[in-house]
Amino acid sequence: MTGSTPERWTAAGAVLAGLAVAAGAFGAHLLRTVLAEPALAIWETAARYQIYHGLALVFAGHRMSRRPTPLLQQACRLFLAGIVLFSGSLYLLAVTGTAALGAITPFGGVAFLAGWGCFATSALRRSS
Repeated sequence: MTGSTPERWTAAGAVLAGLAVAAGAFGAHLLRTVLAEPALAIWETAARYQIYHGLALVFAGHRMSRRPTPLLQQACRLFLAGIVLFSGSLYLLAVTGTAALGAITPFGGVAFLAGWGCFATSALRRSS
């Protein structure tokens, strides 16, 4: 996010978390009639991880507004990348059945893990 500020990260997280709720409802009510159970489970996983990391963005953005650090900024970037790569690829996999999309998903998982690592390191550095 160019010109990213703590407020923008917080807002982006809130929007992404809200969209995850909408995606979950869409899957539970509309897609249930057209997708097989395995595809619905994939969709639900995508929505669940999106909401977790949308909320992580809200929390990291709020924390950054109090004490900005480059590691928190990087955590936000990684959480966003993880949502796009992990949840995005799973949403597409669920509706298209294109197995090759599953090859993208682990990159999103790595971005999530790296984001949490940056977040934790930032917290530890500030406390010492």
